[in-house]
Amino acid sequence: MRQTQNIYLIGPMGAGKTTIGRLLAKALNVRFVDSDREIEQRTGVCIPMIFEYEGEEGFRRREAEVLAELCCEEGVVLATGGGSILLPRNREILRERGFIVYLKCSVEKQLERTHKDSNRPLLQTENPRQRLQELLRIREPLYRALADFIVDTGTHSSRSAVRQILKAYNRANAKS
Repeated sequence: MRQTQNIYLIGPMGAGKTTIGRLLAKALNVRFVDSDREIEQRTGVCIPMIFEYEGEEGFRRREAEVLAELCCEEGVVLATGGGSILLPRNREILRERGFIVYLKCSVEKQLERTHKDSNRPLLQTENPRQRLQELLRIREPLYRALADFIVDTGTHSSRSAVRQILKAYNRANAKS
């Protein structure tokens, strides 16, 4: 593990990456960035609109560009999009440049947290539960393989998760 100030949060939608990311950044006195919000800010449109006009492939291309740029910064807590780990290059960049935390969350908890959120294009389907299960089946092995630390945000409060992450992060940096 390389010594770094950066923490990258990965995991499915609704796992708490933004909430926990803000708390971590505050605790570490560093900048917090949500890659999805950064994409929206740069394009001037919401993610569903990008999906509508460019498809998921176009969105993933934009996401990869933003991720590559943000990972070059120092002193950042970055909340990544749930599918950012799908591209091998993104996984490589994350692995090389930061401490990666997988925020694990059950499909039930994801549904509970995202059911009213219309800003989730992949959930605009007749069966969101099935879609979340499919996404988790594909992505979970990648999340696990990439993670330096895993915390279940469905069973721990945000503050408890932050304490666990900080402990693991400090241990990892002490070893380098």
